[in-house]
Amino acid sequence: MPVFMFSIYFSSEEFALNESENSSHPGHRASVKMASTGVNTSTRRRVYVVGVGMTKFEKPGRRDDFDYPQMAKEAATKAMQDAGVSFEQIEQACVGYVYGDSTCGQRAVYELGLTGIPVFNVNNACASGSTALMTAKQFIQGGLANCVLALGFEKMSRGSLKQTYHDRTNPMEKHVMVVANTFGVEKAPMAAQMFGNAGREHMEKYGTQPIHFAKIALKNHKHSTNNPYSQFQDEYTLEQIMNSPKIHDPLTKLQCCPTSDGSGAAILASEDFVRSHGLENQAIEIVAMEMATDLPSAFNDNSCIKAVGYDMTAKAADRAFKNAGLSRDDVNVVELHDCFSCNELITYEALGLCPPGKGPELIDSGNNTYGGKYVINPSGGLISKGHPLGATGLAQCAELCWQLRGMADKRQVSNVKVALQHNIGLGGAVVVALYKKGFQSRIQAFATSASTEDKFQSAAIFKEIKSNLDKDGASWVKKMKGVFCFKVKSNDGTEGVWVVDAKNGSGSVKFGVEPKGDVTIIMKDDDMLNLMLGKLNPQQAFFQGKLKIQGNMGLAMKLREFQSAAGKSKL
Repeated sequence: MPVFMFSIYFSSEEFALNESENSSHPGHRASVKMASTGVNTSTRRRVYVVGVGMTKFEKPGRRDDFDYPQMAKEAATKAMQDAGVSFEQIEQACVGYVYGDSTCGQRAVYELGLTGIPVFNVNNACASGSTALMTAKQFIQGGLANCVLALGFEKMSRGSLKQTYHDRTNPMEKHVMVVANTFGVEKAPMAAQMFGNAGREHMEKYGTQPIHFAKIALKNHKHSTNNPYSQFQDEYTLEQIMNSPKIHDPLTKLQCCPTSDGSGAAILASEDFVRSHGLENQAIEIVAMEMATDLPSAFNDNSCIKAVGYDMTAKAADRAFKNAGLSRDDVNVVELHDCFSCNELITYEALGLCPPGKGPELIDSGNNTYGGKYVINPSGGLISKGHPLGATGLAQCAELCWQLRGMADKRQVSNVKVALQHNIGLGGAVVVALYKKGFQSRIQAFATSASTEDKFQSAAIFKEIKSNLDKDGASWVKKMKGVFCFKVKSNDGTEGVWVVDAKNGSGSVKFGVEPKGDVTIIMKDDDMLNLMLGKLNPQQAFFQGKLKIQGNMGLAMKLREFQSAAGKSKL
């Protein structure tokens, strides 16, 4: 059974994951037997992600106003706005972090409100964020709650991770002994040694070359250029990556993830909650989520590949695919724990995305990026997006939900149906999850235009409205008291749908969703822009047929408030 560790994080060597060849998925030697959980899965309720949010990941200390309560508030508020729920509707909170005192979770959640809900602090090394997510999922799955906040954050120190305590047993001592017994312990950061040595082992066993690891970093840095949340958004050549400072052979600096400050959040809900709040159009179902911990092979086989989590990853992945009734071929997009480039390659094999030893072929074929079989780490991954330990698992969840909802903008993978998540912490724990659209029949028709928001001139208007709601949503809700649906047609006939909710919580603005509101406004793109900027008279537009209104005409009269806000902006 999965073990949740609600304890103080210990050592610097908690960077994350990979390979153990003894797994039961196709292409692996079936020496690891799947243990039965003994749980009657037929009684489990379905669980959906209905809102996600995150901060931009930052270099530690870069922002003066970025202590963990502030970053957590930003991420959680975005998630609640995305879901259209208020904090008063959240029944429990599960909070993952590594560095901090025992009730940092409460202090972070108190920024959202003081409703007395239970707050569970979760520490599972680099898998803390996904462990918080899994804990929240189990509360809903077991019928203990209908709406739960999963939150993760980290405020880190600059430089490589350091051991925190020196007066007690290091939880990594068994893992470090494997390093000592194989390649020996050197002066490099221990996490880089462990994963770098796993890469060396793969090279010795399968003939993998250093360029294969460098190609992974090349891909992830390139992907990050389209991610505004990424700590780094720079593209490099293969030569620049391979010639950057050596950290531990074969790893160079540009193949290692940085330390980061940041937060991520997700709102999870039951099916009843989704239906009663009209959230079907954005609900993403967690169809399987499994955690595994170290197996005897991690310490007994003198394999660095196994010591960094290969076998437990394979075990969790096998369970997840089996419980979901899906195959690896069903997966379109993957967010996996690339703390080091070596780990990404090994994880391809541990997850069963390719047979053991075939990771280099997956890379050389281009089947790990756009245009290939899988798009792996479209966010830029840990290497480029950053790695605030407690936030990483929730940032992965956010990216995959955006992909499934068609809202990943320039990162959007085409025709996404199934998404795979992998988050690992040495010491050890790994979480593997599968996601798919929760109510495909309802959202399919509205997802087609979701990735094309930037083609509309009037998109700037709705961004300005969202900015006003973010600043003072409660006042806007009190003043407007309605949900406004805008159907906008571009010059090429493409329809974009914005729903401005100025009725619930602190308000929200959503694009590419079901066209449902108290009043619907239909206009051409350029007419909408001119109307909201005060360049087109509403009455004239109405009588000329440029403005069509369906529903509550009284609410339509309140458009002048949005119009005024847009007119006063710098647009």
